[in-house]
Amino acid sequence: MAENFVDYVKILFRSGKGGAGSMHFYRGKYVPKGGPDGGDGGRGGNIILRGNAQMWTLLHLKYRKHIFAQDGGNGAGAQMHGADAEDIILDVPLGTIARDTETGEILCEITDDGEERILLQGGRGGMGNTHFKSATNQAPKFAQPGEAGFEQWIILELKVLADVGLVGFPNAGKSTLLATMTAAKPEIAAYPFTTIVPNLGIVKYRDYRSFIMADIPGIIEDAHKGKGLGHRFLKHIERNATLLFLIPCDTERGIKAEYEILLNELAQYNEELLYKPRLLAITKTDILGEDMMELVKQEVPEGVDYVLISAVAQKGLVELKDILWKKING
Repeated sequence: MAENFVDYVKILFRSGKGGAGSMHFYRGKYVPKGGPDGGDGGRGGNIILRGNAQMWTLLHLKYRKHIFAQDGGNGAGAQMHGADAEDIILDVPLGTIARDTETGEILCEITDDGEERILLQGGRGGMGNTHFKSATNQAPKFAQPGEAGFEQWIILELKVLADVGLVGFPNAGKSTLLATMTAAKPEIAAYPFTTIVPNLGIVKYRDYRSFIMADIPGIIEDAHKGKGLGHRFLKHIERNATLLFLIPCDTERGIKAEYEILLNELAQYNEELLYKPRLLAITKTDILGEDMMELVKQEVPEGVDYVLISAVAQKGLVELKDILWKKING
C-alpha cells in the first residue's frame, strides 16, 4: 500500500496559446473588394484541477512530468471563429494544494468533491480584422495574434482531510485503535514506523452518524526540523479538525513529558496546530490494575481532557467516541 500512496508531485504545466485572428476580406463573384470579414481565434486550453472524493493519492500523476494543453484554432474568413481548445481537467484527492515551486506561494487548494479551480488560464484568441474597421480605416490589414499561454513548474501536495487525526510517537497504538474503531486494515506490528503513509477509516457513531479518523505516521523528536520524514508526516496533521494524542500508559518518558514533546513538535512546525481541539488518550491500559490506573491518572498534565482506553480489550472506546463527537461538532 505504501508504494501506492503518493502525496507529492512536481509537474511542468503549460496552458494553451490563443489562436490568431484572421486578416481576411470578403470576395464574391460580383464583389471584388468586399469589406473585412476575418474571424477571431479560439481560446487556448486551461489547466483545471477538480476535486474527487473517490481518490486518495496522487499516484496517477507521479510519472507525468509535463502536462501541456492544446492551442486554440486560428480564425478564418467569413467571420469564422477558431475552435476553442479542450481544457485539461485533472482529478485530484480532496486536500490537494497547488504550490509555486519558486516562491512557495499556494495557488489554490481543493477541499470539496467536484470543486474546479483553474490552475493556468489558456490564452485568449486574437481578434480578426473585422473588429478594427472604422470610418477612417475601411480595410484594416491587420489582426491580433493569439495571447500566449502560461508555463510554470507547480508542486501538487496532498494533505489528508479528516475529522480526527491520531498523533503520537511510533508504537503508541494508533494503527490498532484505527483498526478497532473502523473497517480500515492498517499494518500493525511491534516495531517503529509500521505506518509510513496516512490511513483513513470511518468511525460509526450513534443514530447512523459517522466521522473520519486518520492514522498519521508516528512523529519522532525533532520531526519539525525534518528529522526522519518529519515534514511529510506533520503536514497531514494540519488538515484534521480534531487531534487525538495517543500515549501508552507504560511509556518510559512519562505521560506528561511525552505529551509536552508532542505539543512542542506541532508548535515548532505550525503554531496554529495548538489551537485545534485536542484530546489525550492513554492507551494499552488493559495491562494495568486498579492501583496503577490511579497512578497513571496522576501523571496526566493539569487541564488536559483525557480518557483511558485499551483498543485490544475495547475499553473506554464508547466514551472516546462520545468525547470526540462533541469536539468535532464544537
